[in-house]
Amino acid sequence: MALLTRAPAKTRISVEEFMEIASRPEYADCLVELVEGEIVTMPPPQPFHGVVLGRLFAQLYNFVESRGLGFATAGDAGFYLERDALHGDTVRGMDITFISRDKIPGSFPRGLLDIAPDLAIEIMSPSNTVSDTNLKIEQLLRAGCPQVWIVHPDLRRVDVHSADGIRVYNEGDSLSAPDILPGFEIAVSDIFPD
Repeated sequence: MALLTRAPAKTRISVEEFMEIASRPEYADCLVELVEGEIVTMPPPQPFHGVVLGRLFAQLYNFVESRGLGFATAGDAGFYLERDALHGDTVRGMDITFISRDKIPGSFPRGLLDIAPDLAIEIMSPSNTVSDTNLKIEQLLRAGCPQVWIVHPDLRRVDVHSADGIRVYNEGDSLSAPDILPGFEIAVSDIFPD
């Protein structure tokens, strides 16, 4: 009778272990996420990415703050999206998010957020892969994020993902999220520098 041999299981780490490891000096010059129990590193974004992020964030932040709607975050704020003993925990950073006052009624907490944002915005960089971006979209939607905007600077386009599917916005179109941010609207062309 032949013995069945199995490949060793991958060691998956918890969010607590991730937070300790990610704070080590060897991770100081990169962005770090925990994806299904495994650490994933990314290089810092290029300056053009920062310009696109700044233009979009400024519009969103000013709208949210002037109306007291909640919080807008930028700079890969960390969200604990999945707790999964079998597949591993997931902590993702988003370029820009909006979190309604209903989800955080008091002061803004320190540390990772254990809620899904109401709106998550990712700006594609050369280091982003289609497969990881698609996985991040799925994880955000499963965690309860109603909309995920994927901004494509090279294509000057924004893909809006929701439970209803995908809608593509090109230059000449305006983006809005009436169920999430009533009254907020931004022209796609205003996101990208000339």
